[in-house]
Amino acid sequence: MRRLEDAGVSAIVLYSLFEEQIEHETNEMDHYKTYGTESFAEALSYFPDTGEYHLGPEEYVELIGKAKKALQIPIIASLNGVTAGGWTKYAKKMADAGASALELNVYTIASDPAVSGQDAENQFVEVLKEVRNAVSIPIAVKMHPFFSSIPNMAQRLVKEGAQGLVLFNRFYQPDIDLDEMDVAPNVELSDSYDNRLPMRWIGILYGKLKASLAATSGIHTAADVIKLLMVGADVTMMCSALLKHGPEHAAAVLKEAEQWLVEHEYESVEQLKGSLSHKSTADPSAYERANYMKALNRYKILA
Repeated sequence: MRRLEDAGVSAIVLYSLFEEQIEHETNEMDHYKTYGTESFAEALSYFPDTGEYHLGPEEYVELIGKAKKALQIPIIASLNGVTAGGWTKYAKKMADAGASALELNVYTIASDPAVSGQDAENQFVEVLKEVRNAVSIPIAVKMHPFFSSIPNMAQRLVKEGAQGLVLFNRFYQPDIDLDEMDVAPNVELSDSYDNRLPMRWIGILYGKLKASLAATSGIHTAADVIKLLMVGADVTMMCSALLKHGPEHAAAVLKEAEQWLVEHEYESVEQLKGSLSHKSTADPSAYERANYMKALNRYKILA
C-alpha cells in the first residue's frame, strides 16, 4: 500500500471481505457447509476451507485501521455478498475502523428460472439499503453488465443511497478440465480490450446520474485512463496491470497521462472529462445500435 501511495495513486480499494468469510464464524455457515453432504460428498467443496482465506473478518477490520494510520490517501473497504443479513454489520465495523468509503460488491448469478429479473434487481437494492442504514460513509456499488436496463438500475441504486457506481464487475467464467472431467474455476487477468464495456456505459450514463462513475476492468495504460475520462469517468481503477507490473506501474501511467494532457493543451482533467460522452459527442449513435452496422460495414471495407 505504501508503494502504491508513493507511486501516486489517489485511493486504495482493499480486496473484498466475503459474506462466506463472515458466515464461517457462525453456526449458519456450518449448516450450509454440512447440509446435504450425507448425499453429496462434493458439497463440502462449495466453499473454501477457513484456512484458505488470507484474513478473517476481524483481521480485515484491523488492517483498515493500520492502513488508515500508515497512509495519507483514502482507504476504501470492500464487502462482497449476495443476501441481506447479519454479515452487513461489518460495514459499520469497517467505517468505525477508518474506512473513507465502502465498495459494495454484490456478486451473484441468477441461475434459478423461478427468479425474475425484478427479483434479481431487488436483491441488489435490498443489500444496499441494509448497508446504507448501517453506515454514513459514502457507498459505491459495483454493478455487473447483465441488467436488462443498466440506466434504470443505476438510477435505482443512486436513489437508494449509492454515491458512486463502479462499472463493471467482471464475472469469472469457468472452464472445463478435460483431464479431470470437471468444471475448473480460474482467473484470467484483464487486458485493455476489456475496458470497452465500461467505456460504452459510462459514456451513456455520464451527466444523467447524481453519482460518481468509476471505470474498472482493462485499465492498463495511460491511453486507457484518458479514454475513460473522456467518456465521463470520475475514477479509473487499476488491478491487473499492477499485478503484472508492480505498484510502480501506476507512476509511469500517471506521468504519460500528464504528458498527453500537456501535448494536447488540456488545462485540467475536468476540461477533458465527458468530452466524448453520449451527450457531448457529435455522433451519439456511436454508443447505440447504429454503431453496430457501421462497425460491420467498416470491417467489410477493410477486409
